[in-house]
Amino acid sequence: MPEPLGMGQLKGTSFAPSREKRGRENRIRRRRRGAGPGSGAAGMSSSTTSGQGQGDDAPDLVCVADCVHGMVDALSCVRWNKHQGAVVELSEHGIVVTVEESGCLQAKVYLKTELFAEYDYGAEGRPRFGLSLGLLVDCLNMFTVPGFASPVEIRYPGPDMQLLLRSVGSPDACIHAEIRTRIPDTVAWDYHFEHAGNTPVTFTVKSAILKESIDDLEWPGSSIQIHFHPDPPSVIFKGEGHGDLEIEFSYYANTDLLIAFQCDQELSYRYKYKFLRATTSNVPSSALKENRGSKVTIGRGGMLKIQHLVSVARLGTQSYHNFAGGAQQPSRIAFIEFFVKPEEDD
Repeated sequence: MPEPLGMGQLKGTSFAPSREKRGRENRIRRRRRGAGPGSGAAGMSSSTTSGQGQGDDAPDLVCVADCVHGMVDALSCVRWNKHQGAVVELSEHGIVVTVEESGCLQAKVYLKTELFAEYDYGAEGRPRFGLSLGLLVDCLNMFTVPGFASPVEIRYPGPDMQLLLRSVGSPDACIHAEIRTRIPDTVAWDYHFEHAGNTPVTFTVKSAILKESIDDLEWPGSSIQIHFHPDPPSVIFKGEGHGDLEIEFSYYANTDLLIAFQCDQELSYRYKYKFLRATTSNVPSSALKENRGSKVTIGRGGMLKIQHLVSVARLGTQSYHNFAGGAQQPSRIAFIEFFVKPEEDD
């Protein structure tokens, strides 16, 4: 199995004739404002390299992201170690990137078709492939320039089953990157999340506060207990180490801090600190400062689900969304979900 490799190079732009359109039943195309026929993004994204034909030889996916800054932020949220593999799944609904560790922590990034200026999908079924998450983020960073958003075409598969990236915003030059893919590792578990009771046990808190609270609970080798109280409505995070440290979120005391709360039973579960910390440690400051709400839910058996939202809006535009409402451009939001298994009692 080949190891993931990548390369980027600057070269003159060269486009081959556009491939013929396939049957409507096997493709979906999404266009957003500014990507109409004849425009730079749409015209370039329909090009193909020489040697690629039509029908079965055509790519499974050709899509154009008008700005990859938000995509880099979303993928960075689930990057908690340097040599981290990921499984990418393609469908007519968008792209899902899944990572996991030790069978106890899993994260998924959902990139819906609406996030792309163009989304041309022609595969049968849902293709899946593995790659290096760090390499994918590093390659996408090649296309990010402060204050400038260059459309990027994403194509899969290439002639040797690579994931191909290239800039399509300049008529003079093109940045091109190839990422070698591999047969995807089997996902050890794909938990079907179920609520613990008839009423979901959940609360929504400002993302920055949640991150700060978890960071403050660090003790060497410790576990974190999360305790839900229905009356009075509150959530307590408790860390144990050389001493005890508790952080309490009281719903009635500060509704600006605890944005929403729902619980009809008292619950308490413990989680390994390193897994709990991974759910917030890499959320970019650009996502935290907009005061988005992170939603925390405990499901059946103590499975913990933490959801974040990251803006994938065009550079220079403002897009804000939280779980309590106040949405603007909701289709320009990437969804990130973490699942953490509880510690088993001795």
